[in-house]
Amino acid sequence: MSWIETVDPDAADGRLKTLFERTAGPGGQVDNILQAHGLRPHTLEGHMALYKAVLHHFGNALDKAYLETIGIYVSLLNQCTYCVEHHFAGLKRHLADDERAGAIRAALEQDALGEAFSRREAAGLVYARKLTREPQHLVETDIAALRAAGFQDGEILEINQVTAYFAYANRTVLGLGVSHEGETLGLSPGQSDDPENWSHG
Repeated sequence: MSWIETVDPDAADGRLKTLFERTAGPGGQVDNILQAHGLRPHTLEGHMALYKAVLHHFGNALDKAYLETIGIYVSLLNQCTYCVEHHFAGLKRHLADDERAGAIRAALEQDALGEAFSRREAAGLVYARKLTREPQHLVETDIAALRAAGFQDGEILEINQVTAYFAYANRTVLGLGVSHEGETLGLSPGQSDDPENWSHG
């Protein structure tokens, strides 16, 4: 499951037990990426606060399926199979359209964005690609291009934060050897969309 020691949710106690209970998805599954934080529960709390805020918060304006798509693309670029498979399963659930989901995945894998996305959607993905591969080369005109494609500045921030979150998640997985062995894919952890619930209590 991981190259470092983890704590089985059934063996957890104290603060960690509480956090595992709060992050468990349907059926009580605690994803392996979250179990990898077991030796430092405060980093699990931080991870979940960020995850909920960038992907599942009611304050986001962009469609959840599009935000998931950005995450899948970033994970493909970073060659993080764990995150690709988990979030592709989540995308399929959001869309309830396997044909559309398959077309999206094929376009992302082939870097053929024009084949499955509108001009506006593709522009957001191009920005995510550059931020993932060449962040040092981003310039203000990259933001201007997003505005020209129809994104408001708050939506641009959402794209930026989802891209940055997946850089973090991908490196957590790849750096610790986290696998999805034994997991049911695509179950969204936790019950609340409010990140405040991941910071206190």
